[in-house]
Amino acid sequence: MDSSLESSSSSNGPPTRCCRTCKIIVIGDAGVGKTCLTHRFCTGQFPTRTEATIGVDFREKLLQIDGEKIKVQLWDTAGQERFRKSMVQHYYRNVHGIVFVFDVTNQSSFCNLPLWMDECRQHSLGLEIPRALVCNKADLMSSNASVLIEQARHLAEVHGMSFYLTSAKGLKGDQVDSIFMALAQRLKSQRRESVNGRVLECRAESLKIQARVITAQETKKKWTCIC
Repeated sequence: MDSSLESSSSSNGPPTRCCRTCKIIVIGDAGVGKTCLTHRFCTGQFPTRTEATIGVDFREKLLQIDGEKIKVQLWDTAGQERFRKSMVQHYYRNVHGIVFVFDVTNQSSFCNLPLWMDECRQHSLGLEIPRALVCNKADLMSSNASVLIEQARHLAEVHGMSFYLTSAKGLKGDQVDSIFMALAQRLKSQRRESVNGRVLECRAESLKIQARVITAQETKKKWTCIC
């Protein structure tokens, strides 16, 4: 397990609020580069050697977004079913974000994406959970890959996913970083909207209670005057 901590703001900036944890699962066929993507994001380096993931590979990175610390946990599962059965329940528990990955040089890995999406549905991961679709190994794509890429863009649009064409091995890791940074930003905004919604609900309920109290007091005064 690799772990990396990073701050996106200087120490002279505003004080940061308490840390919250976001669990993002990375899904796709075996060999599409899931481990390389998570390793590149957390360490800034492409791994010198990789082996097939057995069970679940776990990495995390600490970010600062708008003065709030967010610990991003990346859960990278084995693409092969025989390695996943014992871990699948833990893998899909308390998920905040999903990254689907396919290999641009392997069309079957794209064709299998609906199966991975269906597995998410089977484990009650609804469309309210932010998700991204990543077309990986762009450094190896051939000239006739444009049709597959357009199909992937369309799939992402239909299902409300962000789309990224990237390479974990590329000289610049900006695109890899943007996949997970954008998800973390969306999760932060989503949480703020949820909190604001609860505040408004509490205020509305408070006003209702105050109205009932005033009504009760006026009724009491009325009966007092009659007596």
